[in-house]
Formats: sequence, structure tokens, C-alpha cells
Amino acid sequence: MQYNAKAPYLVETHWQIEEVIDGDSIIIRNRFSQLQKRIRLYGLDAPEVRISRKMIEEEQKSHLAAHFLRQFGLMSLQYVLSVAPPKTNVTIITETNNYYDYWKRQLGYVILPGGECLNDLLLINGFAKATDKFYCSRLAEFQLMNREAQLNNIGIYSYVNNF
Repeated sequence: MQYNAKAPYLVETHWQIEEVIDGDSIIIRNRFSQLQKRIRLYGLDAPEVRISRKMIEEEQKSHLAAHFLRQFGLMSLQYVLSVAPPKTNVTIITETNNYYDYWKRQLGYVILPGGECLNDLLLINGFAKATDKFYCSRLAEFQLMNREAQLNNIGIYSYVNNF
């Protein structure tokens, strides 16, 4: 994982996954202070797991029925649970110049105990797509990972060309 030297980072250790909300959002808890917060993964978007306004918008953009989009969202959620289940210790890296999203969730790169970045794994394995909705310094790299998964029919891309 390469970081942009121009972007200052905040590195937070001693966190544990409390709950996986969906393919691009988790709740974490500090192992010492018990402080809890919601993290939105940088640079990617996973299909929704619940029927919502956003899913209806995605249905119109993708021309895929909400039922299929929800199934893809559940696949993404299951993938995250398989590589980062609750109680997994994580490190959160946040770009200090781009700390929160529109809904005031902290944005983050989630680093797993083995050093893998959860954001990368979701893109490489085709369970999320790269998006510029929430800026991150690794966007170009994420777009390349996304395209490779798409071209190789990996993950959700084994069912559809776009989601």
C-alpha cells in the first residue's frame, strides 16, 4: 500500500471491529477507552444491503433491479465478515486533510492484523467499486484495482459488468 507523501496521515492503533455495517462501513471500538466510532472506507462504494433512497438511485443508474443490488450488497458484507469479522484488531489510517464524509463519519483505510488494507481487498476481489464520491489520495490506484477485477470477472463482476 502506497501513501501520498503530500497528504498527512493520522494513524490510530488499538481498535477492534465491533460491527460490520455493510461492505464499506464498520463500527470500531478502542480496546482501552471503549470509545466507539463509525468508519467509512476511503475510495470505494459497495452495494447497499437495505432498500433505501441510495439503492433506488443505484437501481436507476445501473439498470439492475434493487433485489439484485441487495444480493450483491449481502455478498460484499459476507466478504468483509470473512476477512475482518467482529473482534478483529485493526489500525485506522485517515488523511488529515480529508477526515470526514458528508454525514460526518470518519473516513479511513482499515489495516488488518496481517498488514493487508481492507479497502484494497474489497476492490481487488470485486466486492466494491472505486468511487470519487469521497476523495482519497489513492483514488487512481483504486480505480486500477477496480478495473482489473472487472476485466477478470472477479467477485460481483462474475455476475454483472457494472454495479
